[in-house]
Amino acid sequence: MTALMTADPVRLAWAAAAVAVWLAFAVVMLWRGRKARPIPAADGGWLIAVAGQTGFAEELAEMTEALVAPTGPVRTALLGDLEAADLKRAGRVLFVVSTTGEGDSPDSASWFVRKQMSAEADLSGVRYGLLALGDRSYRDFCAFGRALDAWLRRSGAEALFDRVEVDDGDAAAVRYWQHQVAAAVGATNEADWAPPALDRWRLVDKGLMNPGSPGGEAWRLAFEPLDGPADWAAGDIAEIGLPAVDGVSPGSREYSIASLPSDGRVELLIRVMRRPDGTPGLASGWLTRGLAVGDEVAMRVRTNRAFHGPDAATPMILIGNGTGIAGLRAHLKARAAAPSADTWLLFGERTAAHDSFYDDELQAWLASGVLTRLDRAFSRDAGDGRYVQALVSEHAAEIAAWVARGAAIYVCGSLQGMAPGVHAALETALGADRLIDLTEAGRYRRDVY
Repeated sequence: MTALMTADPVRLAWAAAAVAVWLAFAVVMLWRGRKARPIPAADGGWLIAVAGQTGFAEELAEMTEALVAPTGPVRTALLGDLEAADLKRAGRVLFVVSTTGEGDSPDSASWFVRKQMSAEADLSGVRYGLLALGDRSYRDFCAFGRALDAWLRRSGAEALFDRVEVDDGDAAAVRYWQHQVAAAVGATNEADWAPPALDRWRLVDKGLMNPGSPGGEAWRLAFEPLDGPADWAAGDIAEIGLPAVDGVSPGSREYSIASLPSDGRVELLIRVMRRPDGTPGLASGWLTRGLAVGDEVAMRVRTNRAFHGPDAATPMILIGNGTGIAGLRAHLKARAAAPSADTWLLFGERTAAHDSFYDDELQAWLASGVLTRLDRAFSRDAGDGRYVQALVSEHAAEIAAWVARGAAIYVCGSLQGMAPGVHAALETALGADRLIDLTEAGRYRRDVY
């Protein structure tokens, strides 16, 4: 995966100094001129409702729960598992929600948006705080958080404090949320929220995967941990801290992990991004050009439950393009490690000669039965010219048959072009209502950027 730029795109700026964060918070507090009032305790305690796409919202919800817990009962639930009646019953709710794609709600919130937010509810007496996560590089910044906030207000709920919006993991905004929540719940012993620790890793292997490709260079990088063994699951994300530029930290970037802990290393597939003047992008340029084998980086593995795989007995349809093969490869490796149900990969890239990523592995898995079926499209090849969404359309009947016997669909790759194209093709193949049902059942999952 190249830099992960999803709905909840989460390239944290945690590396900012604590003093700077505190000053930023103090300025905001002075500008606001007020502080939230603690709310009297209710029998049901506090409810934290979370909806995320890449794991960052869930991390912040856990930190929020830890902040609230010393003051009384608190529970955390997925927003998609709740009804308006649950919010009414709780009375005091803290929302932590992200925006995915170009302004969409997270997949896990699909049912709540469709069934609860389609009309106003009676939420009189409900008091709430809302943390909206987003990225201003996308078209509709914090669109879902704003839509949820508007629906809550129209339904008669009362905001405890103004909506807090976080741009690309901004540490000062997260810190501001912490203070607002602490004031609202009456926390008297507020501890600083420490930035997530970045561990030491060493680059042990790198190589260009597609020499001669008409597309951008794609590099394989492998890192071994220096601070003890690391653990993760297929679908999780590697967050790499970037070196300071002119004394200013540019934060971090996130990439889908293409390996498993049993490999002993985190493996990534990174596309070199280009600025308008043709020079390599800040993160991809440094990782592919600036780092040499043996160099150390600051990195951590972040849990991304929204893209974890199903049980081994569930058939899987894996769909992706470009460096999205990295996240799908981890799932294939997990399926190879234990007897699993049928698995089908549909993948698109530019040329078969240069962009058949991990071809030796794929052919071996196909021969051994780990992969039941492999279909690929190459958009620049004469006689082909197809994108991966064309494969979905061509094999619509077979995909529908797989889904009918319980298959889950996992999509990984680019947000522009591929993701909406595949989604539209799946809607045609399965029906829009059926695809919604699969989303809400956790059988249609996406890691797009």
